[in-house]
Order: sequence, then C-alpha cells, then structure tokens
Amino acid sequence: MDQQKRPLSDWLPITQKEVEANGWDELDVILISGDAYVDHPTFGTAVIGRIIESEGFRIAIIPQPNWQDDLRDFKKFGKPKYFFGVTAGCMDSMVNHYTASKRKRSTDGYTPGGVAGFRPDYATTVYCNILKKLYPDVPVLIGGIEASLRRVTHYDYWSDRLMPTILTDSKADMLVYGMGEQPLRQILKLVKKGVPLTSIKDVNQIAYLTEKVPEIKKWNTVALSSHEDCLKDKLKYAANFKIVEVESNKWQANRITQEVRGKTLVINPPFVTMTETEMDMSFDLPYTRLPHPKYNKRGTIPSYEMIKFSVNMHRGCFGGCSFCTISAHQGKFIASRSEKSILKEVEELTKHPEFKGYISDLGGPSANMYKMKGKDESICARCQAPSCIHPVICSNLDTSHKPLTEIYKKVDALPDVKKAYVGSGVRYDLLVDDFNKNNQDGNHDEYLEQLVTKHVCGRLKVAPEHTGDATLKIMRKPSFKYFKKFKEKYDKIQEKHGLKQPLIPYFISSHPGTTEEDMANLAAETKDLGFRLEQVQDFTPTPMTVATVIYYSGVHPYTLQPVDTPKTKEDKKIQNNYFFWYKPEFKGWIRQRLNKIGRQDLAERLLGEDKPKHSPSFPKKASENKPERGQGPVESFTNKVKKHWTAKKK
Repeated sequence: MDQQKRPLSDWLPITQKEVEANGWDELDVILISGDAYVDHPTFGTAVIGRIIESEGFRIAIIPQPNWQDDLRDFKKFGKPKYFFGVTAGCMDSMVNHYTASKRKRSTDGYTPGGVAGFRPDYATTVYCNILKKLYPDVPVLIGGIEASLRRVTHYDYWSDRLMPTILTDSKADMLVYGMGEQPLRQILKLVKKGVPLTSIKDVNQIAYLTEKVPEIKKWNTVALSSHEDCLKDKLKYAANFKIVEVESNKWQANRITQEVRGKTLVINPPFVTMTETEMDMSFDLPYTRLPHPKYNKRGTIPSYEMIKFSVNMHRGCFGGCSFCTISAHQGKFIASRSEKSILKEVEELTKHPEFKGYISDLGGPSANMYKMKGKDESICARCQAPSCIHPVICSNLDTSHKPLTEIYKKVDALPDVKKAYVGSGVRYDLLVDDFNKNNQDGNHDEYLEQLVTKHVCGRLKVAPEHTGDATLKIMRKPSFKYFKKFKEKYDKIQEKHGLKQPLIPYFISSHPGTTEEDMANLAAETKDLGFRLEQVQDFTPTPMTVATVIYYSGVHPYTLQPVDTPKTKEDKKIQNNYFFWYKPEFKGWIRQRLNKIGRQDLAERLLGEDKPKHSPSFPKKASENKPERGQGPVESFTNKVKKHWTAKKK
C-alpha cells in the first residue's frame, strides 16, 4: 500500500473523531507531547504510544496543545481511565527554544513548517499544572529527556538557578527516567490489574515524591544532600552529581533519596540495558513511519525530514563525554537491534513512495558502537566507571567493528539501495590503533575502508571537541594526537581510492577548564591541519552533565577541586571568535588579543604578516551558537534544520 494513502486508523488517534472511529467511548491513557506526532521509532511519543497500544490499552495523543487559550486541547478527550502521560518532546524545551547565548530561536524542528512557538518554556511543568488543575484526581506520569534529566536537583542555565526535582514544580505523580520501554510495560501491567499509579513504588527506573520512604528489601538506599543544602552549598550539589551519575550507570545500582521541600524524592535503580529481543520489540511495532496526515497542509516537519530515510541501529554511548546528555538519558551500555530487524526496516524504507535509493544514515548516537559490549559481562555488572573508553579503553570492552561492517555490506547488496550513508558522527578514537589495541584481526581497517569508500556523503563528521590536553581530560575525550593519527589513516584511504571527502571536525568553545590561550592554540592547531572550522558551538550548560556541574559550582564533581570556567558573555564570545581566525573581520581583533597576553608567536602562527585592521572590539558578525549535542533524534540536527529552512525560503 502507498504509505501516503494509508487509512487514518493506521495512526494513533489525535482527534475525538478518530477516537470515535475506533468505537471507543473512553480512553485508558492520554499522552501529551510538546512535539508534533510523527509515528516513527525515532520519536519518543510514538514509541510510548505504540507500547501502550501493544499492551491492550485505548490510547490517544494530544500533540502540541495550546496552553494559552481556554485549554480546549486538554479537555477534548475528557479524563482517561488510568493516567495522563506527559513529555516535552525529543528535546528539553529550553534547549529547543534558546541558543547558548540565550537568544530565542526562530524555528522549531519538531513542528510542521518549522514554526516556533507551539510549546511553552519548561513544557513538562506547564502541561502538568494545567492537567492537575483540570483533572486533580487523575494521576500524571512524566517522561522524556526534559523530565529524565531534571529528575533531581539540577542547574538551570536559562534561569541561572538551582531547581529541585521536576516532580516538585510539575506536581506529577511519577517520573520515568531514561528510555522508558521497560518501566512502562511493568507499570501498565500493574495498573491493568487494578493497582493505582500512585501506589506503584517498586518498579525500576521510576522516581516519585513521598512523605514516607517505603522499605524495599531488594535495594540498598543512598541519600543525597537535600535540595535546601545544595542551595546553601555548591560543593554538596557537586558531590550529589557524582552519586547520581555512578548509580545511573550501574547494573546493580542503589536506590537514591533526597529531601526536598518537606518531602522525599525517591529514585529507583535503572533497569539493566535492554536485550536485543527487547530492542527489536520496540522498533518492530506497527509504526506508519510518517507524520500524522493532519499536518499535510501545514508543511513538512524538519526533524522528520532529516531522519525519514535513516535507520537507528542502537542506543546508548559509553563515551561518557562531560558535556553530553546521551549517556545520562540512554545509558552508557549499548543496546543493539538484531541484524534481521535492521534489514527489515531498510527494506520497508525502500517501499516509501519518495525513496530514491539513498539511505541517509545507518547510525546511532555514535555511528560505530553497534554491538559493542563487555567480553565478560559479569565485570560490567560490577563496574562504576562513567566511561568505558576514558582515560583508556577498558580491556574488557569488545570494540570489534565486524558486525557493523557486515550490516553495511548487506544493506549495500539490497537491489533497491543505491547508497547507504553514515550521517551520524563517528567515534574516531575507536579506530586509532595506538588508542584502541583491539585490531589484531584488522577490523578497524576493514571498517574504515568500507566506511570511507562507500558510506560517506561528501564529508565525514568526527568530534575531537578540543586540542588542549587539560580541557580534553575534563571533557573525557582522548588527546588530540589521536585525531591527527586518525586523519593520517583517513587521508591514506582517500588517496588510495582517489577520493576527496573532507573530514568535518566538531569543536566546542568556553567549555569548563578552557582558557583564551587554549582557544588560540586550538585555532593554530586546526589551521596547521588545513581546517577552516564551520561545525563549532559554544558550550551550553544542560541539566545532568559533569560540565554543567562545573559551570555552576566551580569544582569538578569527582574531585571537588576548582576548575576555571568562562561564564560572562564577553569571555564566551572571546573564546568563540578564535574559531574564525580566517575571516578578515576577526584578524585585527585576534592579533591585538594575543599581543595583549604575550602570545605574539600564536598571532604570527595564525595570521602571518597580516596587519591589524580592526580595533579589539568584537566583530559585528558572530556565529550562531548551536544547542548542546545529545538532544533530539539525530546529532546536531538543529543546525541542519536551520539550513534546510533557509534554503526553502530562498
């Protein structure tokens, strides 16, 4: 069947008419989302909705309800039998709305036409408060990345203050953190048996507020410093973070409690990483893989356009980068789909009426972590390290690229696939023999040659993030010397095959621990390698990352030792400007800055004999800062959306 002509009943209902068409006079669960409804496994609302449906519940979705009128969107279905589910969407609403310099964004990639303004700031809290006012007796369950990363005392960059668990201000009854399939299925089974949502206390991966902490013998409990103590003492807030991060990434984790405003927050331990069978169950649900037809006349949804012909093969990331939210939400252990499930999805994509033979991405959070896990998983079960590859690659980690290489080859062999690209960022350090010793069978070389010769669409994205060892250590990234070794390897393959596919490295300015001199060195190092940087961003503090804790508290949460951090608008702009040494309007400014700090040698290295043309005031043209990576269905898609809609307008 032509996917564009599918009956409306193939989607989960979003209108009363669709509910009635199903013959339902009552709904069991109603989901409210800050995103438009795209029935695709990349979008959390669709996944959660399909799981609820698969458990035999009558489910409807209210996507992007109007919170500023008479609230008719919230009232249209009445009250559900069991509970409301609420999510801000695939991104934290504040990251979605604002740049690193706190400027309001003019587009929203999760809305038809890319139009901004269809969700509120702090969307989860706003939606929940409306529901609690309209239906005070109906339980509310919250989830998604906004709720997940704000489940405990956290620093909110946009209001510049410490905020308590989101359960406090939202008044929600329960929070599911991380990827929600496992806890949700247990919750649904319990409510179907008649257990009220508000009585459920012993399911893994949930959080709730209570006046009396229940005794649950299967878990030990670790108490954090109270929210009120964190407000008084930044060191206590920093120390809390270490406990939360460690417990969030353990297989045999402890329950966490924290006193907040006269109640106790309880965070149950996470589930063990999803198995291949569980992953397949989630991805093989009957998605249409299309936006709801309601949006046909409102324009395309940019985030969907970016992933329409892509395939997500795994979840999680064991990099543990200090600035990234991926492991905080998806976990550090990799959950991979089966080869059968992946190939089945590729074949379904080839039947799409708009498919022209090109897969845009065979990837994941990091493109090349598929099927990587511990050789002896009993060791993983006892592990407390936040990263499996920093400061060195764990000797127990199987980093073979062979399973991934085989999938690439099998997708290439499909008759309807002309090209299958890898659009996700590649973790280059896994392919450098000096850093990753697991190449006795040549799996690195085989993978890289396959990738470079058949799966690069013009250029390859990698993320060294910085060049200074001190900053990279704080970032939990490897030394820049390994990027140079990777580039040598990459260039040799290109030369061998007569290819011209540039590397596109990502870098961050103003990261905790970075000085102005570090940024000047970064500019000089990358210039020496022939780069004129484009894929750059200014550090954005987002909840639940090491770097954000440092930004707010001034200390590293694992050592409680001071770390200098650029915080003022002026300091951040100074650092970001060094990325653009090659632009005429920046050259005079850079020379005067470097002369001022006694680094004339760097000025010469960057600018040669160019004479200063400008005063040291800031150039008029500055780069637009992009949101922190790790938010949304594909890495850095927001920047792609911006380019997409700029092109459309032209």
